[in-house]
Amino acid sequence: MSVRTTRTRLFAATTVALATLALTACESDEGTDTGAAASSAPASSAPAGDQAKPATGGSDSDGDKGTDGANGSTGSNGSDKSGGGSSDSGSSGSGSNAGSDTGDKDDAEMPGKCSASDVKITATKVSRPINHLLLTATGTGSKTCMLPPYPVARFGEAQSVPPVIEESQPHAVAGVGPGETAYAGVRLTMADGSGGEPISVGTLTIPFDDDSIAKVALPSGVNVDSKLAVTYWQTGIDHALQY
Repeated sequence: MSVRTTRTRLFAATTVALATLALTACESDEGTDTGAAASSAPASSAPAGDQAKPATGGSDSDGDKGTDGANGSTGSNGSDKSGGGSSDSGSSGSGSNAGSDTGDKDDAEMPGKCSASDVKITATKVSRPINHLLLTATGTGSKTCMLPPYPVARFGEAQSVPPVIEESQPHAVAGVGPGETAYAGVRLTMADGSGGEPISVGTLTIPFDDDSIAKVALPSGVNVDSKLAVTYWQTGIDHALQY
């Protein structure tokens, strides 16, 4: 083999080797590029991650907003409600005081009980019904006062007082103002004689709740028997004399 031929073959082999190396290098570059592309895939998915992150941030923001809203609303409303409660409680207290003041005012304006010095009591004989006496109480004080339910009349030196005729009880206790009058009837004796032998009396006293006593002048010829009785104080003469 000649030296020329040997060189030619060596050149060809060298050329083939270089071509092979070049091809290998290209394939290696392509692999590297592919790997780089593959490794960059997570980077391309990063936008999705970025999109997820705003979503997460939005959730946090909503959570914070909800917490802030709850705190602001609950705290504010709770405080306002508590304040309103205190205000209502204060109003209730004012109402209670107003009611108490009204009650005290009403009590102060209510008439007191009569004393013997507040009224003048007179006794008068009547023709009908027979054997009856009419008691008249006239207010002499400066304001209205309430009479006892009925006159606890003591005639003469009697040890007891006559009973009251229960059927004569009115709906309310009688009161008398200055110049006003109330009436009570007295049944002196029974016309049929069932009360026994009458006795003559010349004095009449009527006590009041404060232990004061009114002395009442009697007309002449007043007789009483065991059926002696009185009515409740009435506002009209007819009611006082119908029993």
